Amino acid sequence: MRYLVWVLRLLVFIAVLIFAVKNTDPVRVNFYADYAVQNVPLIVVMLATFVVGAVFGMLLTVPVSMRRRREVARLRREVERLQAVAANAGAELDSAQLSPESIAPMSPL
Repeated sequence: MRYLVWVLRLLVFIAVLIFAVKNTDPVRVNFYADYAVQNVPLIVVMLATFVVGAVFGMLLTVPVSMRRRREVARLRREVERLQAVAANAGAELDSAQLSPESIAPMSPL
């Protein structure tokens, strides 16, 4: 399985490399307020656009990630509290020396 993943990575790398070599034509990038950058390779523009999109995508996941972390922390505290309650209840049951009939009475046949 590990070799299959590496083969797939190599194929993707080769495809991206061929794509980059084919898209080296210089382009003009126009910004707002008539600001333009001349003779930028197309692959650089595409790569910059991809990186900016990936960064924005990651920034959008930050609030959800923080909310999940807070929920996990809250649930861990709840589990610890319930384990402490269960341990105390178990200690109380051990100290009471209950007989089996007091828990589940046997019925006469």
